[in-house]
Amino acid sequence: MKITQKPFGKTKNGEDATLYTITNNNGMKISFTDYGANIVSIIVPDREGNFADVALGYSNIQGYENNGPGFGSFIGRSANRIKGAKFELNGKVYNLQKNEGENNLHGGTPAYNMVMYEAEVYKEEDMISLEFSRLSPDMEQGFPGNLDITVTYSLTENNELVIEYHAVSDKDTVVNLTNHSYFNLSGHNSGDILDHKVWIKSDKFTPTTDDLIPTGELRDVEGTPMDFRTLKRIGDDIDADYGPLKQAGGYDHNFVLNISGDEVEKVAELVDESTGRVMEVFTDMPGLQFYTSNMLSPVENGKDGASYGKKAGACFETQYFPNACNTAGFPSSVLKAGQGYEFVTIYKFLCK
Repeated sequence: MKITQKPFGKTKNGEDATLYTITNNNGMKISFTDYGANIVSIIVPDREGNFADVALGYSNIQGYENNGPGFGSFIGRSANRIKGAKFELNGKVYNLQKNEGENNLHGGTPAYNMVMYEAEVYKEEDMISLEFSRLSPDMEQGFPGNLDITVTYSLTENNELVIEYHAVSDKDTVVNLTNHSYFNLSGHNSGDILDHKVWIKSDKFTPTTDDLIPTGELRDVEGTPMDFRTLKRIGDDIDADYGPLKQAGGYDHNFVLNISGDEVEKVAELVDESTGRVMEVFTDMPGLQFYTSNMLSPVENGKDGASYGKKAGACFETQYFPNACNTAGFPSSVLKAGQGYEFVTIYKFLCK
């Protein structure tokens, strides 16, 4: 295994960004940048041994400085939506940025995917890890507490991208970290993902209001287009006459995972039969946002000159449920002062 690094350009603030590339002995390569702790590319083989980049993204730092879709992004302090852009904690109301209508989406400004991180490299015999860290100061984005954050990306010889999240705060706060990579196993510039098949280990999902805030209900997937308990083509039901799909323009929903939470378990699978590429998702987080890039405006400056349109990629965002900080009955996204926030997500790539 090896890791290389090279300049990735200067930010508009004059900061020097670096591109790190980890390669395993199978030829799989993943590139990351210390600007935003973003995943820039994921290059994996198909069943014939042909390599392709299966993650949507940009070729330069300027793309990531204007990364509205969140390609490859590390998201925080609280991923997904918070109703009314506020929450109450210990009797105090905290107001956040209203950056999606009246609600808060993915924390606000400064976005975690648009700030610089300190980088450290760790090498083991069968794995190389790249650790990005920074301090999110008290009241950044409106959240209380100085939050020490570390996200560690590791590539193993088993073609696994392991993401480890660690955070600790000096005050009670709300934390919900995730990764927002868009995957297309046919190749990042190969069109839509409607022929990909998906399996999700979930009996229930969280229906929402029209602005995609969960109502608090946990609804059975049985008999609905939300049922991915057996492998199903994404395009089969995506345009079904079903309220939640019409609200979101496709899939953009939190699935309640059937896991104990005590260990990392397999929770989802993405299959591209045309290339034989398969991605398995493992986590110990309680929810998974399955998003089919329904709101993706045409992006004309993708890698290799690619143009990305709607449904060009699928996201598998492991998380606490959206608006968990305001919803009794949802697993709590409150992190107590001094308590460790520790979660793992693994994206494993193979061929069938």
